[in-house]
Amino acid sequence: EALVVESGGGLVQAGGSLRLSCSASEFAFDAYGIGWFRQAPGKEREGVSCISTSDGMTDYADSVKGRFTISTDNAKTTVYLQMNNLKPEDTAVYYCVFGPRGPLREVVSTWPIYGSWGQGTQVTVSS
Repeated sequence: EALVVESGGGLVQAGGSLRLSCSASEFAFDAYGIGWFRQAPGKEREGVSCISTSDGMTDYADSVKGRFTISTDNAKTTVYLQMNNLKPEDTAVYYCVFGPRGPLREVVSTWPIYGSWGQGTQVTVSS
């Protein structure tokens, strides 16, 4: 089974930055949508951002627009989520997901069913 692996989480002060990375064995990036969900304690899982490397489409939740950027490396082996101006409400476990391509409003429904999920990485933002 293909393995999705995240890294880069940690503890940061409000206003700081972190970059999450995601790699996946046996996935051809252009064939999938790739993105990030997050889940905070006591809250529902939330779609954060997604990218389609075949056409360059990116999409973001309103809560992170202007602060987070999703990208891939030139070799299309790693997906990044650059998170700037972090806020305490960004504290959550962040999951990388590979699934059917589509805008964020669609993948929030399809990826929980059809996506391949990583184990998650903890991001904690202190105030």
